[in-house]
Amino acid sequence: MTKFLLAVHVLAAIVAVGPVTVAASLFPPTARKALAGPGASRHHLALLYRVCRVYAVVGVVVPVFGFATARNMGVLGDTWLIVSIVLTALAAVVLAALVLPWQGRILEGIDEGDGGNGGHGGTVGERATVRLAMVTGVFNLLWAAVTVLMIVRPGSTTGA
Repeated sequence: MTKFLLAVHVLAAIVAVGPVTVAASLFPPTARKALAGPGASRHHLALLYRVCRVYAVVGVVVPVFGFATARNMGVLGDTWLIVSIVLTALAAVVLAALVLPWQGRILEGIDEGDGGNGGHGGTVGERATVRLAMVTGVFNLLWAAVTVLMIVRPGSTTGA
């Protein structure tokens, strides 16, 4: 049963978290293109935003199966797992409280012609995309740290 849970956990992480990290990373440069002028960028931007929102919800299965796997392995109290849980929760907060709302504001601003900045102009819109890129980078780094902890963990069978 542990192997099954672990397999589902890893597959869910690849299928759910992977698209969010890629789409979130592509959003800021696509937003800058959309701010620069009309074109297909607006459509791409809306698609990237939708991918981030949908896969953020789908991503809930990752910690669910992670907890089930950890329980079966008897490692719920291990430090590496607790750190991973904290980092995962922090990544979820960054995504839900910063990345997704900023993406939504930028997208709405492009629709309204102000770059998501309440009429402050294109320069601020570009600054908003830079800030979003930074926050998205933090989100991606948190997931990278969790991935490393899942692979190279104290007492693992990898010998690392």
